Amino acid sequence: MIQQLIEWDDFGKVDIRSGTILDAKINQKARVPAYVLTIDFGDLGIKTSSAQLTQNYSAEDLIGKKIAAVVNFPVKKIAGVKSEVLVLATVCDTQGTLLLNVDPLALNGSHIK
Repeated sequence: MIQQLIEWDDFGKVDIRSGTILDAKINQKARVPAYVLTIDFGDLGIKTSSAQLTQNYSAEDLIGKKIAAVVNFPVKKIAGVKSEVLVLATVCDTQGTLLLNVDPLALNGSHIK
């Protein structure tokens, strides 16, 4: 597969930050099973996201996890949820969706570069 190349300036526009999941609940309206996540981004505040992580994580497993998320996308309504950030994960045919790891020492709201 040929990748579309981007310029350094394009990547510089993406604001990726660390956060801590405070709460995770099943999104009852989602067609594909998903959680509604409440995430603390420090000075950026508390944000909400919808994430299809049910295959590998229980709601209890997610609470307290450090995650990486794009915080400067426009808000998107997903299955009745105001999704304010895009949580970053890998998607693998055999393993499903797996969260990217962020060091537990990273402060909420820290830039990821």
